[in-house]
Amino acid sequence: MRFKFLKLRFRRQLRYGQQQVGDLGSQTEQTFERHFVRRLGHLKPVRRFVVGWSLLLVLLIGGVITQNVLLSNYYQVLRPVPGGIYSEGMLGTFTNANPLFATSNVDSSVSRLLFAGLFTYDSTNHLTGDLASSYSVDTDGTTYTVRLKPHLTWQDGQPLTSADVLFTYHLIQNADTQSPLQSSWSGITVTAPNPRTVTFKLPDPLASFPYNLTNGIVPQHLLSNIAPADLRSADFNTVRPVGAGPFQLQDIKVTGNDPNTAQEQIALVPFGGYQGGKPKLQEFIARIYASQDDLVGAFKGGQLNGVEGLDSVPAAVRHMSSLKVHSPLLTAATMAFFKTSSGVLSDQPVRTALVQATNTSAIIKSLGYATHAVNEPLLTGQLGYDPAYAQPKFDVAAARQALDADGWKVGKNGLRSKGGQPLRFTLTAANSPESAAVSRQLQAQWRAVGADVQLLLQNSGDFQNALTYHTYDAVLYGIAIGPDPDVFVYWDSSQADIRSNNRLNLSEYKNSQADLSLEAGRTRLDPTLRAVKYKPFLQAWQHDSPAVGLYQPRMLYLTNGPVAGFSDHSLNSAADRFNNVQNWEIRQGKVTN
Repeated sequence: MRFKFLKLRFRRQLRYGQQQVGDLGSQTEQTFERHFVRRLGHLKPVRRFVVGWSLLLVLLIGGVITQNVLLSNYYQVLRPVPGGIYSEGMLGTFTNANPLFATSNVDSSVSRLLFAGLFTYDSTNHLTGDLASSYSVDTDGTTYTVRLKPHLTWQDGQPLTSADVLFTYHLIQNADTQSPLQSSWSGITVTAPNPRTVTFKLPDPLASFPYNLTNGIVPQHLLSNIAPADLRSADFNTVRPVGAGPFQLQDIKVTGNDPNTAQEQIALVPFGGYQGGKPKLQEFIARIYASQDDLVGAFKGGQLNGVEGLDSVPAAVRHMSSLKVHSPLLTAATMAFFKTSSGVLSDQPVRTALVQATNTSAIIKSLGYATHAVNEPLLTGQLGYDPAYAQPKFDVAAARQALDADGWKVGKNGLRSKGGQPLRFTLTAANSPESAAVSRQLQAQWRAVGADVQLLLQNSGDFQNALTYHTYDAVLYGIAIGPDPDVFVYWDSSQADIRSNNRLNLSEYKNSQADLSLEAGRTRLDPTLRAVKYKPFLQAWQHDSPAVGLYQPRMLYLTNGPVAGFSDHSLNSAADRFNNVQNWEIRQGKVTN
């Protein structure tokens, strides 16, 4: 009974609620009609007023929106932003990324992207720490102590310590490794007293030693089980490199079976643990071409952001509106080296006359890019450079008089001879557009004073053999000097010996006064004293004329549009363009000014 009573009570309450809702809806409808619908007619007298204010409100809203858009454009500008895939084309062949072996332009460039050294160079081409935070040298100038930055890691996540640095330089010193860097590390003792400190004990003071610490460091935990003699052929060098540089390997592909047209593609991604900061590019792709035509075609077709390895701007891309031509000068010297040990060029008056007959200004003007003249064995502005010891100036009349005085008579054909021996020699050069053009100018200028000069333009392989075995009379070549004035390897008598490791004394120049001066200059750490010690060498070089200085060469770099972070400051090698690659940017976006 109680359940039935509650049920009836619920129904009565439901009907009562429904009635209330209906009454409320009816009241609302009556109120809306009385207070809104019936009053719409009252708007007719003021409709213009209402319409006017409505239009004004619309105009105000539109004005605010327009102002915000305009102010946004005013306060925001297009600036480089992180991201994007950078594709660089290189001319040559990739063989080895290991910094202990990388010597070619392509190998050195890829190695620089993957590996980091103790030191590198900043935007002013001064030495700065990469893996190292600082260094010091003792009062004797023979012990250098290098401190590593904290929390260094390899690209596989393993810690990088002084043990890796020690391992790297012991490998270089090991003859079984056959590293081209070995000759620079003879007699140096390397130790690691703690995980962040490395010491280098030199047999004698060497002011230029810190510049030897820019080579890449390799990981001990991955290479210690490989015999030094087998290291050159290890997979680590090509398909499994692990470094501490700004980028790490993602993939490598090779297309084409013909070595003349083969292409290699090396895909690299940013290394987040790089001590210089994670690169701003999303990806870096190195595309390596054996054919210059293929390289130029890819750049013209927009497949490449940058190109390295060309001597001149190809005609096929000069019309490109997006083309940017970069010509950073190298701390190097292009010279014509006279082989002083034999033939007509062993005669000092002949060499001096040839220097006087060389119009370096005309040669530089023909290059098509701005550069500095080279007129002594040191670069202009370099520590020790002294204009008082510059080579003889261009003076054709003086050159002819000097040859006359030395007994070289002019024949009917305008060429000179002495005692039945013609003033004839061969000038060897690389068969590249720039070298060929400069060689032809030298040939014409020297012929004007009676020298019969034969040109020998060689491909890269033959030219390298000529440099190695000194099979030339005179050779046109660019030597890397670097930021330090230590040019011992190019002019000391010991470096002309066939038994020397590098034999980089291309002129086979021998002068005891110059030898003593070169040795004294490189062993003094005080800059002022070094400059004084180099003066006898400069004086001897000026008198003996073992070569004729021409100009500082450039590193030609073409880009398809601007590359933020890349600058045309002086470089020590082509690979040094990557010294700040972690800051390169190719994308643009709006940011607040």
